[in-house]
Amino acid sequence: MSMQDAMALQPLWLRLWLNWMMIGAFVLPLGLLIWRQTRLAALFILASDILAALGTGWLYNKLGYVKLLGLPHLLFWTPLAIYLFIRLRRGDLPKYASWIMMITLATIVISLAFDYTDVLRYAFGNRTALALPPA
Repeated sequence: MSMQDAMALQPLWLRLWLNWMMIGAFVLPLGLLIWRQTRLAALFILASDILAALGTGWLYNKLGYVKLLGLPHLLFWTPLAIYLFIRLRRGDLPKYASWIMMITLATIVISLAFDYTDVLRYAFGNRTALALPPA
């Protein structure tokens, strides 16, 4: 079963969240390339997204659809979230760039809350597959 097949077996709310993550953490940050002041942030976001996606895919191929799949997000998005928070606090961004960055940061932070919980559960022994193929 592919990772997309496994995600399709998840509850509706989770599938909707995964779709939102594609918009909020992957597509929306492309808009930050418009402004000179946010181009570096956009590149950091996109690099973190690509590395997290590659890491998640690699883990899926090794372990299947398990709670540890959030680990690449922890590794790449935690420093990214800190950077975005600090960057937003400076208060020198154009209005729309600031909104895009806030939405991206909120999306990443919510995802990290799920990911930290899942990775900790995996570390404490909950190795149950999150999606099983239909019988």
